[in-house]
Amino acid sequence: MKTRFSILIMGLAMFFLLGSAKPTFFAEDTAVVINKIKIEITGLSTVGKYNCSNTFAIKDTVFVNSVKKNTFNTDIKMSNFDCGNKIMTKDLQGTVKVKKFPNSTVSISDIKPIGKNYKCRLNFYITDKTLKYKDFILYNTDDKIQGTLNLKFSDIELEAPVKMAGLIKVKDDIVINFSLYKN
Repeated sequence: MKTRFSILIMGLAMFFLLGSAKPTFFAEDTAVVINKIKIEITGLSTVGKYNCSNTFAIKDTVFVNSVKKNTFNTDIKMSNFDCGNKIMTKDLQGTVKVKKFPNSTVSISDIKPIGKNYKCRLNFYITDKTLKYKDFILYNTDDKIQGTLNLKFSDIELEAPVKMAGLIKVKDDIVINFSLYKN
C-alpha cells in the first residue's frame, strides 16, 4: 500500500513537472516581417549581360509553419522594371506585353522551415501563364529571403527580343531572382 502511494505521489510530481513542458516535436510558428521586395531579371544577349530590376516597399507578415497566415501574395507592376537603359527597358516591356498584362503576381504558400532555409509552393503568374513550383527553396540570410527561377522566354510562350535585323539577339534563358527583405 505504501509503495502504491509513493508511486502515485511520484507520478503526480512528474506529471506536474513535465505536464507543463512544451513538446519539442511541434515546430514553433515563426513570424517573418517583409518590408521590401526586389525582383531581378537577368540574361545574356549577343552584346553582353543584361539586368532589369524592380524594387518596391511592402509591409506584410508571414507566419512560417503555421495555419495563421502562411501565404504571401504580391502584384508586380511590370512597367516599373528598369534595365538601366531606356531602349532595353522598353524592349523588356514590349516582350512581356506590359500594355496587355500590366501586372504579374507572385504567390508563396505552405512555407515550412528546412534547416535554416524554407521550402514553399510558388505560383508565378506572368502574361497569361502560371508557373507552379511545389518544392521551391527560399534561402534565408540575416536581412532577406531569396529564391531563384531559371526559365526560358519560351516557357511562358514569349519570344526573346531580336533587334537590328538579327544583329542583337537575346538568349532564350532568363533568371528571375526574388528577394524579400526582412525588418
